[in-house]
Amino acid sequence: MALLETERDTGRDLSRLGILLFLVVAVAGIFYVKWDPYFAKALHAAAAHTLGPSIVTGTSAAAPPFSIGAALDYGIAYFQDIWQALAVALLLGAGVQTLLPDGWLAKVLGRADVRSSAIAGVAAVPSMMCTCCAAPLAVGLRRANASPGAVLAYWVANPVLNPATIIFLGFVLGWGWALLRVAVGVPLVATLAWYGNRYVPHADLALQSVPPSVVRRPGENLITAWLKATLRLALGLVPEYLVIVLVLGAVRSLLFPAMSPVIGGSILLLLLLTVAGTLFVVPTAGEVPILQTLFSYGLGSAGGGALMLTLPAVSLPSLWMVGKALPRKNLAVVAAIVAGFGVITGLLAMLFGLH
Repeated sequence: MALLETERDTGRDLSRLGILLFLVVAVAGIFYVKWDPYFAKALHAAAAHTLGPSIVTGTSAAAPPFSIGAALDYGIAYFQDIWQALAVALLLGAGVQTLLPDGWLAKVLGRADVRSSAIAGVAAVPSMMCTCCAAPLAVGLRRANASPGAVLAYWVANPVLNPATIIFLGFVLGWGWALLRVAVGVPLVATLAWYGNRYVPHADLALQSVPPSVVRRPGENLITAWLKATLRLALGLVPEYLVIVLVLGAVRSLLFPAMSPVIGGSILLLLLLTVAGTLFVVPTAGEVPILQTLFSYGLGSAGGGALMLTLPAVSLPSLWMVGKALPRKNLAVVAAIVAGFGVITGLLAMLFGLH
């Protein structure tokens, strides 16, 4: 009996240690890579009304032509911006599987209902990750048996409802854009959560979602298990992610045509930019300088609205990574829903005369 009580006490101590470690990494990591630098960036945006040049075209009307140099230039600029946030996301994505008590996340986020999805969506707001940095966390949540609706809500709410980006939009492009982002972002997250809970397989995936190699073995050191899970998550997600980012960087001139007032307001451009924004990858708030640059060369409000929503919401690399935890056929529907909301956003921006 004494031995059993000792084991229980040890288990409780490990659970407390795991929770404490997860919270320290989450708060300290997100403060360092998000809250603190974004506060300074917000002050700069308020004073200068700009966040700098576009990561897609620089200060030009067109992206550089297809080349290996274009791929490397984009990849370097992109990863210089996001690598720290990605490292934190990988640690946390592994942490939800190894540091938190067994079954706790399933109790909080595991039900296919509004409550679990709402908690996940609200939890996403302060973490402020871009879609690719939120992807490892989405994978970790699913492997910890969070419901598909909660996973989609957390993943997409991170970039779409990022309060820092919304503030940047207000200071740089005007508060009408910031309000539009919220007005379409909340329904988008709710729609994806509903779709995930209604149409993405739940029970079957839950049985397969935690590979035996990821679960902490009995008696294994907590820190060791966490670091091993982080390494496995990184090796399983990052190499393919790097390749897709480089490919997108190389072909960005095909996705974003040279801008001019002649084509800037066309419906065909709206549709093209909706597809481009859904596939392309940008760092957090990268859409703001992209829009500001393209507006200066003649982009209309419809195309701008489509890019404002689709660029941050999902991307080909993030869809590929989350495909490790959710069926890819369902993620294709997620991308289509994002694109549909992008068209709606563009039409609303045009209706209200935003620019």
